Amino acid sequence: MSKRRLEEQDDRTAKIPKTMAEKETSQRVIVVLENAALETVKVGSKFELLNCDHHQAQLKKMGRESGSARPDITHQCLLMLLDSPLSRSGRLQVYIHTVQNVLIEVSPHTRIPRTFNRFCGLMVQLLHKLSIHASDGPHVLLKVIKNPITDHLPTSCPRILMSFSADECLHPHHLIPKDSPVVFIIGAMAHGKVEIDYHTRESSVSEYPLSAAVACAKVCCGAEIKWNVL
Repeated sequence: MSKRRLEEQDDRTAKIPKTMAEKETSQRVIVVLENAALETVKVGSKFELLNCDHHQAQLKKMGRESGSARPDITHQCLLMLLDSPLSRSGRLQVYIHTVQNVLIEVSPHTRIPRTFNRFCGLMVQLLHKLSIHASDGPHVLLKVIKNPITDHLPTSCPRILMSFSADECLHPHHLIPKDSPVVFIIGAMAHGKVEIDYHTRESSVSEYPLSAAVACAKVCCGAEIKWNVL
């Protein structure tokens, strides 16, 4: 498979926190996409990203429901997050935690492929080679990192699990601290609730059930309002 090209967003470089102190104290939204359906399957002589549209026979053989193979949800979330003004301002960090317990760090320099087929090829390459480098620079744009996710999060910031069944429902800007980081955990799956033990709070940002991508958009919008990112 040919190497997939990722574009860099060089306008974000200046404000991205680099030191540990900056990461612990600066204005940042850290989004963890939990239960992401990113896994490979061998089809003939090559590997493909397992998805419900192209691999019904394989899913049936595995005894799996089609809803368990929805990498398009992760693709939609990443497009929404990394295209946001919040990301362009250097105030967004994204991690992906897959159902298979693979943890992926997404560099703020990354621009995700627009088409789903190219995204699938990129994810297969990442899962097999464990990292994706920029084609015209030194940056590692995507890489598999060691679990647990808590080792990569600020130590004392709020960790908010987004859930429609949460007791509280607030406008997202009310969940954003004034001058410090915050973590949002969003389920990147079709159905069900994220079951984790590292969150400190559970909240909803709408009276209606939201797709993962819309939840990502509302979180970004809330931070942009709070921190005056235009």
